Amino acid sequence: MRRGIPRGVAGFAAWWLAGLSLAGQAVSSPLEERWSVVEGVPGSEVRVYKPSYLLLARASDRPNLLPETPTRAPQAVDLLDTEAKFQLSFKFMVASLSEDQRLSIWGAYTQQSHWQVYHPKASRPFRETNYEPEIFLAWRPDREILGLHWGLLTVGINHQSNGQADPLSRSWNRLVVQAGFERGDFVLLLRPWFRARETGPEDDNPDIEDYLGKGEVVAAWRRGGHTLTATGRWNPATGKGAIQGTWSFPVQRHLKGYMQVFSGYGESLVDYNWRQTTAGVGFCLTDWF
Repeated sequence: MRRGIPRGVAGFAAWWLAGLSLAGQAVSSPLEERWSVVEGVPGSEVRVYKPSYLLLARASDRPNLLPETPTRAPQAVDLLDTEAKFQLSFKFMVASLSEDQRLSIWGAYTQQSHWQVYHPKASRPFRETNYEPEIFLAWRPDREILGLHWGLLTVGINHQSNGQADPLSRSWNRLVVQAGFERGDFVLLLRPWFRARETGPEDDNPDIEDYLGKGEVVAAWRRGGHTLTATGRWNPATGKGAIQGTWSFPVQRHLKGYMQVFSGYGESLVDYNWRQTTAGVGFCLTDWF
């Protein structure tokens, strides 16, 4: 029987770090490290999902000062081109459906915030926060394909929204499939998605797939505490998409330096149809792998 989540701040911290490190248990691959659960170890049901980081400064070459969509009127906003950005992300096992835990149900939550902390005249507001809860079925196939180890397949429901009122409200729902492949220190994630259609004026962003496409590819390579990642989206029908590169590097045991460069559409939901290039530097608690 698994133990419950410890109470209190100290208990929560221990629970979280146990989930990050599997309480020191050895693992054999990046995918196994992120998806294994150790029986009898409190907190191992809580795992890293997407990167969790803080960019102390993130600069844009073209801030979106008049966001709009086909169904939402333009809304002028007062922005500086430099702000802070942070993301928190984790997943947790809901139920194991097999004795070897190769088939299981998971929940996940990711939150990304853009903070105009260097804009005192506007009272340093949070420009936008994107909320992204998910639930999915995960299977660990353990197969070899074209020289790569196929270690993960997930299918789930994803909701993403920014919690704002009209005309700045943005949201969508998707069925997301994720396939994970690895070889040594290299990991490749293929993440196609299928949007749940909305109709009429209730759809905040009817053309979001024109800019964000129908999926993304994540490639990650790690060596000696350093992790390099490249994430790409592309819609061949519209010629629009985005690419993001990151580098995390050792600073302390549970903290890494972090650099992020983004170019294209959809760094955040309110900017899904706005093209810009941004660069930021800060710290990373957890990376993709």
